[in-house]
Amino acid sequence: MLKIGIGLITSKVLAVFVGPSGLALVGNMRNFVSLFESFATLGFQNGIIRYVASNKDDKDKLASFISTALIVLIGLAFLLSLLLFFGADFVTSLLFESGSIYSVAITVFAITLPFHSISIFLISVLNGLGKYQKVIYTTIIGNLLGLFFTVFLVTRLYTLGALLAIVITPALLFGVTLYFLNKEIKLLQLIKFQFFNWNNLNHLYSFTVMALFTAIVSPLVFLILRNYIIDTIGLSEAGYWEAMSRIATYYFMFLSTLLTVYFLPKLSEAVSIDQTKSVFQKYYKTIFPVFVLVLFVIYFLRFFIIKLLFTDEFLPVSDLFIWQLLGDLFKAASVILGYEFFAKKLTKAYLITESLSFGLLLSSSYFLIPKFGIEGVVMSHSLTYALYFLVLLVYFRKSLV
Repeated sequence: MLKIGIGLITSKVLAVFVGPSGLALVGNMRNFVSLFESFATLGFQNGIIRYVASNKDDKDKLASFISTALIVLIGLAFLLSLLLFFGADFVTSLLFESGSIYSVAITVFAITLPFHSISIFLISVLNGLGKYQKVIYTTIIGNLLGLFFTVFLVTRLYTLGALLAIVITPALLFGVTLYFLNKEIKLLQLIKFQFFNWNNLNHLYSFTVMALFTAIVSPLVFLILRNYIIDTIGLSEAGYWEAMSRIATYYFMFLSTLLTVYFLPKLSEAVSIDQTKSVFQKYYKTIFPVFVLVLFVIYFLRFFIIKLLFTDEFLPVSDLFIWQLLGDLFKAASVILGYEFFAKKLTKAYLITESLSFGLLLSSSYFLIPKFGIEGVVMSHSLTYALYFLVLLVYFRKSLV
């Protein structure tokens, strides 16, 4: 709830001080940061949590694993930082425009990227140790720091301030996470080069492929789409889509949390088709109908929601709701089936279906945007998830009927 509340305040601040055009650039920066963080962490998070949890009582194994993973991640993060630092102008031309003052934000990100990467690693270790209360404390402090720095920077530097807040805030979490983790284990005593063992990375491979694929491809696709919208129909229209995406993120947060905390473990434990079917049925009979009702309420309150979160300048976003909500209905229907890929480690099937869905989203957007304007991208979103749901229905039919 706190994260959603902070997100709502942040959206309002951004709407007032940067407007639709600035919000589009903020969306580009968020996708780019997410993309590079995925590269820098290699999608290790879930693997780290699982391996630390199973070896937390074995100090030697834990020390070897933490040393190996952290050394690899630090080395990779510094390499990516150098590429970013010396390629800041090139990246700026891709995300914004050549010669833009926003290159400052890319340079700052190059400096803070190692801290981003290490923070993600540390909080994964803390999570693996089962210190959920301290993970929650860390998250709360991080969100509050993020709100403070976003408001402070945006009200003074406007769009540049919003971009700087995106790259600075996660780095601030490094000190907080290190403080809490150090109370559990003496981290510096565990990190030694003699503990380094390449074989430890084998434990992470099976957890990495699926997570890394989506973590890299998803922001890349959204970057391509947003830049296409900017070039084709304008910067403000791209800002309207970013605003719609933010609203969708807030109401999907409840569903994704519930799926991760409750349904994914249940699917992982299910060893027979009947057990899997039982989990699916429980979702479709209890959670899904409530979510559909929420979508109806959101549609009828769309003008109020836009004015609450943004400003009157964003009222054109109301035209995007019907297609966005329809797509999210199919997304909610399919997401529980998609979690079965992770639960049963169906890597090949996951990669194929995700590739097809991203490909369809891009191709249909390129076809629909010139015909329908900014509505074309949410129409594409709806079409993509409708077909994705049908594909998963066919693939998992034995677990559904």
